[in-house]
Amino acid sequence: MILLPLMTWPIVTLNIVLILTSIVLALFILLHKSRGGGMSDLFGGGMTTGMGGTSVAERNLDRLTITVGLVWLASIVGLLVLYRYFPEVGTLG
Repeated sequence: MILLPLMTWPIVTLNIVLILTSIVLALFILLHKSRGGGMSDLFGGGMTTGMGGTSVAERNLDRLTITVGLVWLASIVGLLVLYRYFPEVGTLG
């Protein structure tokens, strides 16, 4: 079967993209500034914090986070499609 070795490179590539974007996405989410008190906001504890304007760096971080998140989601969907239409590639035997 010559098809199997040819179809493994997209899966390997998407797996690498998924791993890298997962790490970068986690780091970008951790870089965001905290904007609330979590559960205490439900009971009115966060009413004193001002919702001032965001800086340019925060807006750029938001855009980068959304972009990396979309690439992460696209790689998951791509892997699902590849494994759905080429199930023999995902097996070991």
